[in-house]
Amino acid sequence: MTPNKEDFIKAIYELGGEEEVVSNKSLVQRLSISAASVTDMNTRLLKEDLITHIPYQGVKLTEKGLRIANQLKRKHRIWEVFLAEKLGYDWNEVHADADLLEHASSDLLIERLNVFLEEPTFDPHGGVIPNKDGTIPEIKSTPLIECEVGEHFKIKEVDDQQDFLEYLLQKQVSLGKEYKLVASEPYDGPLTLESLSGEQTIIGHKAAHKILVEKV
Repeated sequence: MTPNKEDFIKAIYELGGEEEVVSNKSLVQRLSISAASVTDMNTRLLKEDLITHIPYQGVKLTEKGLRIANQLKRKHRIWEVFLAEKLGYDWNEVHADADLLEHASSDLLIERLNVFLEEPTFDPHGGVIPNKDGTIPEIKSTPLIECEVGEHFKIKEVDDQQDFLEYLLQKQVSLGKEYKLVASEPYDGPLTLESLSGEQTIIGHKAAHKILVEKV
């Protein structure tokens, strides 16, 4: 499969195409390509049974297309683990290079790399690594925004957008760190977290939607 097809499938997935219809306009904006190019690629993917088309609305991934999207995610996240663990990348630096490496990697290389890394189950942002067959292990976690004041939790996963990761680095929030929610301001106000050492951190309401936790 060509890198262009892979990027197109990933874009549909990232725009919610597993469950929602993704419009051509959204794909044009996401991929910075022409409307004609989107239409042409949609036609190709339809022939390969990777997407379904809903007239005048857009496209969704088929089960086959979703498996491929998850296999691409597997390649990407295994490379992120390698970059973080073996080359010392920070979690806000791994995404761009992993994006390049995933397109140049054979299935054999990825499986050898997976064994070399001792078969990791999570990427540096806490995202679960899909299985080889494109299925995803079920992991239970709760958005931070749904926690109640007084509850204790560990950080399990965070959104992998670079600006958000840099925000969390400034806040010294990291995976596995345990906190207590000590305050939550009403009307979409900030949340105050307290670490085991007693240090307090203020997290914006919007940011709290992008952090998944495990209650302890």
